[in-house]
Amino acid sequence: MTLGHSVREESLLIALVVTHSCALLLYVAGAATRRKALVTASVWIFALAFLVNSAVIVDRWIAAGRAPFKTLYETLLFYPWCVGVATLILFGLHRLRILVPFSSGVCIAGLAYAMAKPDVEIVNLPPALQSAWFVPHVVTYFISYAALFASCVLAVLALVKPDWRSEETGDGFEEFAHRAVMFGFTTLTLGVVMGAVWGKEAWGDYWSWDPKENWALVTWLAYLLYLHIRMVRGWTGRRAMAVCVVSFAAVVFTYLGMSLLPAASDSLHVYQQ
Repeated sequence: MTLGHSVREESLLIALVVTHSCALLLYVAGAATRRKALVTASVWIFALAFLVNSAVIVDRWIAAGRAPFKTLYETLLFYPWCVGVATLILFGLHRLRILVPFSSGVCIAGLAYAMAKPDVEIVNLPPALQSAWFVPHVVTYFISYAALFASCVLAVLALVKPDWRSEETGDGFEEFAHRAVMFGFTTLTLGVVMGAVWGKEAWGDYWSWDPKENWALVTWLAYLLYLHIRMVRGWTGRRAMAVCVVSFAAVVFTYLGMSLLPAASDSLHVYQQ
Protein backbone atom coordinates (compact mmCIF):
# COMPACT_ATOMS: atom_id res chain seq x y z
CA MET A 1 0.00 0.00 0.00
CA THR A 2 1.48 3.34 -1.04
CA LEU A 3 1.40 6.39 1.20
CA GLY A 4 -0.66 8.23 -1.41
CA HIS A 5 -3.31 5.52 -1.48
CA SER A 6 -3.38 5.31 2.32
CA VAL A 7 -3.99 9.05 2.64
CA ARG A 8 -6.62 9.03 -0.11
CA GLU A 9 -8.45 6.08 1.42
CA GLU A 10 -8.45 7.68 4.86
CA SER A 11 -9.83 10.91 3.39
CA LEU A 12 -12.59 9.04 1.58
CA LEU A 13 -13.51 7.13 4.74
CA ILE A 14 -13.71 10.33 6.77
CA ALA A 15 -15.94 11.85 4.08
CA LEU A 16 -18.08 8.69 4.14
CA VAL A 17 -18.54 8.76 7.91
CA VAL A 18 -19.39 12.47 7.82
CA THR A 19 -21.94 11.94 5.05
CA HIS A 20 -23.63 9.07 6.89
CA SER A 21 -23.66 11.18 10.07
CA CYS A 22 -25.40 13.99 8.19
CA ALA A 23 -28.00 11.57 6.82
CA LEU A 24 -28.69 10.21 10.30
CA LEU A 25 -28.93 13.64 11.93
CA LEU A 26 -31.13 15.04 9.16
CA TYR A 27 -33.57 12.16 9.55
CA VAL A 28 -33.70 12.51 13.32
CA ALA A 29 -34.23 16.28 13.02
CA GLY A 30 -36.93 15.78 10.42
CA ALA A 31 -38.72 13.14 12.50
CA ALA A 32 -38.49 15.27 15.66
CA THR A 33 -39.81 18.42 13.97
CA ARG A 34 -42.19 16.57 11.60
CA ARG A 35 -40.56 18.29 8.64
CA LYS A 36 -40.82 15.89 5.73
CA ALA A 37 -38.32 17.92 3.67
CA LEU A 38 -35.55 17.06 6.14
CA VAL A 39 -36.46 13.37 6.05
CA THR A 40 -36.41 13.42 2.25
CA ALA A 41 -33.06 15.23 2.32
CA SER A 42 -31.67 12.50 4.57
CA VAL A 43 -32.45 9.93 1.87
CA TRP A 44 -30.56 11.97 -0.74
CA ILE A 45 -27.59 12.37 1.60
CA PHE A 46 -27.68 8.62 2.24
CA ALA A 47 -27.57 8.08 -1.53
CA LEU A 48 -24.56 10.40 -1.69
CA ALA A 49 -22.87 8.32 1.02
CA PHE A 50 -23.50 5.24 -1.13
CA LEU A 51 -21.66 6.90 -4.01
CA VAL A 52 -18.74 7.82 -1.75
CA ASN A 53 -18.67 4.21 -0.49
CA SER A 54 -18.58 3.03 -4.11
CA ALA A 55 -15.53 5.24 -4.67
CA VAL A 56 -13.87 3.66 -1.62
CA ILE A 57 -14.45 0.14 -2.99
CA VAL A 58 -13.23 1.01 -6.49
CA ASP A 59 -10.13 2.77 -5.14
CA ARG A 60 -9.27 -0.18 -2.92
CA TRP A 61 -9.91 -2.65 -5.75
CA ILE A 62 -7.53 -0.79 -8.06
CA ALA A 63 -4.84 -0.49 -5.38
CA ALA A 64 -5.08 -4.17 -4.41
CA GLY A 65 -5.36 -5.49 -7.95
CA ARG A 66 -8.13 -7.82 -6.74
CA ALA A 67 -11.59 -7.71 -5.19
CA PRO A 68 -11.16 -6.06 -1.75
CA PHE A 69 -13.01 -8.72 0.26
CA LYS A 70 -10.12 -10.66 1.83
CA THR A 71 -9.63 -9.12 5.28
CA LEU A 72 -12.01 -8.02 8.01
CA TYR A 73 -11.03 -4.41 7.31
CA GLU A 74 -11.95 -4.73 3.64
CA THR A 75 -15.31 -6.34 4.40
CA LEU A 76 -16.07 -3.55 6.87
CA LEU A 77 -15.71 -1.18 3.93
CA PHE A 78 -17.84 -3.40 1.70
CA TYR A 79 -20.70 -4.23 4.08
CA PRO A 80 -21.87 -0.59 4.36
CA TRP A 81 -22.03 -0.54 0.56
CA CYS A 82 -24.29 -3.60 0.64
CA VAL A 83 -26.43 -2.00 3.35
CA GLY A 84 -26.70 0.99 1.05
CA VAL A 85 -27.90 -1.22 -1.80
CA ALA A 86 -30.55 -2.90 0.38
CA THR A 87 -31.73 0.39 1.91
CA LEU A 88 -32.03 2.24 -1.39
CA ILE A 89 -33.85 -0.69 -3.03
CA LEU A 90 -36.35 -0.87 -0.16
CA PHE A 91 -36.82 2.89 -0.35
CA GLY A 92 -37.35 2.70 -4.10
CA LEU A 93 -39.87 -0.13 -3.78
CA HIS A 94 -41.68 0.80 -0.57
CA ARG A 95 -40.55 4.32 0.42
CA LEU A 96 -39.14 3.00 3.69
CA ARG A 97 -37.33 6.19 4.69
CA ILE A 98 -37.26 4.98 8.27
CA LEU A 99 -34.40 2.60 7.42
CA VAL A 100 -32.03 5.52 6.76
CA PRO A 101 -30.99 6.33 10.37
CA PHE A 102 -30.54 2.66 11.25
CA SER A 103 -28.58 1.92 8.10
CA SER A 104 -26.40 4.99 8.52
CA GLY A 105 -25.86 4.07 12.15
CA VAL A 106 -24.60 0.56 11.41
CA CYS A 107 -22.46 1.92 8.56
CA ILE A 108 -20.85 4.48 10.88
CA ALA A 109 -20.15 1.79 13.49
CA GLY A 110 -18.55 -0.56 10.97
CA LEU A 111 -16.48 2.17 9.32
CA ALA A 112 -15.31 3.50 12.68
CA TYR A 113 -14.10 0.03 13.66
CA ALA A 114 -12.37 -0.35 10.30
CA MET A 115 -10.63 3.01 10.68
CA ALA A 116 -9.50 2.08 14.19
CA LYS A 117 -7.86 -1.13 12.87
CA PRO A 118 -6.86 -0.52 9.25
CA ASP A 119 -4.83 -3.01 7.24
CA VAL A 120 -1.12 -2.28 7.51
CA GLU A 121 -0.63 -3.64 4.01
CA ILE A 122 -2.73 -5.11 1.24
CA VAL A 123 -2.84 -8.91 1.59
CA ASN A 124 -2.46 -11.16 -1.46
CA LEU A 125 -5.02 -13.87 -2.01
CA PRO A 126 -3.87 -17.43 -1.24
CA PRO A 127 -4.22 -19.91 -4.14
CA ALA A 128 -7.47 -21.39 -2.78
CA LEU A 129 -9.16 -17.99 -2.97
CA GLN A 130 -7.95 -17.21 -6.46
CA SER A 131 -11.13 -18.58 -7.94
CA ALA A 132 -13.90 -17.31 -10.18
CA TRP A 133 -16.27 -18.10 -7.29
CA PHE A 134 -14.60 -15.63 -4.91
CA VAL A 135 -16.40 -12.45 -5.98
CA PRO A 136 -19.92 -13.84 -6.60
CA HIS A 137 -19.83 -15.91 -3.40
CA VAL A 138 -18.75 -13.02 -1.17
CA VAL A 139 -20.99 -10.43 -2.84
CA THR A 140 -24.04 -12.70 -2.62
CA TYR A 141 -23.37 -13.42 1.05
CA PHE A 142 -22.94 -9.77 1.98
CA ILE A 143 -26.02 -8.68 0.05
CA SER A 144 -27.93 -11.32 2.03
CA TYR A 145 -26.44 -10.02 5.29
CA ALA A 146 -27.55 -6.50 4.36
CA ALA A 147 -31.08 -7.61 3.50
CA LEU A 148 -31.29 -9.58 6.74
CA PHE A 149 -30.09 -6.51 8.66
CA ALA A 150 -32.96 -4.57 7.12
CA SER A 151 -35.37 -7.36 8.07
CA CYS A 152 -34.11 -7.24 11.66
CA VAL A 153 -34.63 -3.46 11.86
CA LEU A 154 -38.12 -3.78 10.39
CA ALA A 155 -38.93 -6.65 12.76
CA VAL A 156 -37.90 -4.52 15.76
CA LEU A 157 -40.06 -1.68 14.44
CA ALA A 158 -42.94 -4.15 14.02
CA LEU A 159 -42.56 -5.10 17.68
CA VAL A 160 -42.47 -1.45 18.78
CA LYS A 161 -45.13 -0.09 16.40
CA PRO A 162 -47.32 -3.03 15.35
CA ASP A 163 -50.16 -0.77 14.18
CA TRP A 164 -48.10 1.36 11.77
CA ARG A 165 -49.14 1.18 8.13
CA SER A 166 -47.49 2.57 5.01
CA GLU A 167 -49.42 5.40 3.35
CA GLU A 168 -48.38 4.08 -0.06
CA THR A 169 -49.24 0.38 0.28
CA GLY A 170 -51.10 -0.08 3.56
CA ASP A 171 -48.61 -2.74 4.67
CA GLY A 172 -47.05 -2.75 8.11
CA PHE A 173 -43.47 -3.27 9.26
CA GLU A 174 -44.11 -6.99 9.66
CA GLU A 175 -44.95 -7.47 5.99
CA PHE A 176 -41.87 -5.52 4.92
CA ALA A 177 -39.67 -7.47 7.34
CA HIS A 178 -40.97 -10.75 5.90
CA ARG A 179 -40.23 -9.65 2.33
CA ALA A 180 -36.70 -8.66 3.32
CA VAL A 181 -36.22 -12.09 4.92
CA MET A 182 -37.46 -13.81 1.76
CA PHE A 183 -34.90 -11.97 -0.35
CA GLY A 184 -32.13 -12.34 2.25
CA PHE A 185 -32.79 -16.07 2.67
CA THR A 186 -32.77 -16.60 -1.10
CA THR A 187 -29.41 -14.88 -1.54
CA LEU A 188 -28.05 -16.62 1.58
CA THR A 189 -29.02 -19.95 0.03
CA LEU A 190 -27.28 -19.01 -3.21
CA GLY A 191 -24.19 -18.07 -1.21
CA VAL A 192 -24.17 -21.43 0.56
CA VAL A 193 -24.56 -23.32 -2.72
CA MET A 194 -21.78 -21.34 -4.43
CA GLY A 195 -19.54 -21.90 -1.41
CA ALA A 196 -20.15 -25.65 -1.60
CA VAL A 197 -19.33 -25.78 -5.31
CA TRP A 198 -16.22 -23.68 -4.70
CA GLY A 199 -15.20 -26.01 -1.86
CA LYS A 200 -15.52 -29.00 -4.16
CA GLU A 201 -13.27 -27.36 -6.75
CA ALA A 202 -10.68 -26.10 -4.24
CA TRP A 203 -10.53 -28.86 -1.62
CA GLY A 204 -12.36 -31.81 -3.15
CA ASP A 205 -15.36 -31.70 -0.78
CA TYR A 206 -18.63 -29.79 -0.93
CA TRP A 207 -18.64 -29.43 2.85
CA SER A 208 -15.67 -29.76 5.21
CA TRP A 209 -17.40 -28.89 8.52
CA ASP A 210 -15.14 -25.90 8.98
CA PRO A 211 -16.35 -23.72 11.94
CA LYS A 212 -17.33 -20.88 9.58
CA GLU A 213 -19.22 -23.31 7.36
CA ASN A 214 -21.00 -24.70 10.40
CA TRP A 215 -22.14 -21.27 11.54
CA ALA A 216 -23.23 -20.40 8.02
CA LEU A 217 -25.42 -23.50 8.24
CA VAL A 218 -26.73 -22.39 11.66
CA THR A 219 -27.65 -19.01 10.15
CA TRP A 220 -29.41 -20.67 7.22
CA LEU A 221 -31.33 -22.99 9.56
CA ALA A 222 -32.33 -20.08 11.81
CA TYR A 223 -34.05 -18.31 8.92
CA LEU A 224 -35.49 -21.58 7.64
CA LEU A 225 -37.06 -21.96 11.09
CA TYR A 226 -38.54 -18.46 10.82
CA LEU A 227 -40.01 -19.24 7.41
CA HIS A 228 -41.35 -22.56 8.67
CA ILE A 229 -43.14 -21.15 11.70
CA ARG A 230 -44.59 -18.31 9.64
CA MET A 231 -45.58 -20.07 6.43
CA VAL A 232 -46.31 -23.58 7.73
CA ARG A 233 -47.27 -23.09 11.36
CA GLY A 234 -49.01 -19.79 10.70
CA TRP A 235 -47.13 -17.71 13.27
CA THR A 236 -47.49 -13.98 12.74
CA GLY A 237 -47.19 -10.88 14.90
CA ARG A 238 -44.85 -10.62 17.85
CA ARG A 239 -43.78 -14.28 17.95
CA ALA A 240 -42.67 -14.35 14.32
CA MET A 241 -40.93 -10.98 14.57
CA ALA A 242 -39.09 -12.06 17.71
CA VAL A 243 -37.73 -15.11 15.89
CA CYS A 244 -36.68 -12.85 13.00
CA VAL A 245 -34.74 -10.59 15.37
CA VAL A 246 -33.05 -13.49 17.18
CA SER A 247 -32.10 -15.08 13.84
CA PHE A 248 -30.04 -12.03 12.94
CA ALA A 249 -27.82 -12.75 15.96
CA ALA A 250 -26.58 -15.79 14.02
CA VAL A 251 -25.63 -13.51 11.11
CA VAL A 252 -23.67 -11.22 13.41
CA PHE A 253 -21.80 -14.11 15.03
CA THR A 254 -21.04 -15.78 11.70
CA TYR A 255 -19.60 -12.54 10.38
CA LEU A 256 -17.87 -11.02 13.42
CA GLY A 257 -17.77 -13.63 16.15
CA MET A 258 -15.79 -16.43 14.54
CA SER A 259 -12.46 -15.11 15.83
CA LEU A 260 -13.70 -15.94 19.34
CA LEU A 261 -13.67 -19.66 18.53
CA PRO A 262 -10.27 -21.35 19.04
CA ALA A 263 -11.18 -23.95 16.43
CA ALA A 264 -11.53 -21.22 13.80
CA SER A 265 -8.00 -19.83 14.18
CA ASP A 266 -6.65 -21.76 11.17
CA SER A 267 -9.71 -21.41 8.97
CA LEU A 268 -9.37 -19.79 5.54
CA HIS A 269 -13.02 -18.78 5.87
CA VAL A 270 -12.46 -16.56 8.92
CA TYR A 271 -11.57 -12.99 7.98
CA GLN A 272 -8.05 -11.93 8.87
CA GLN A 273 -7.85 -9.07 11.34
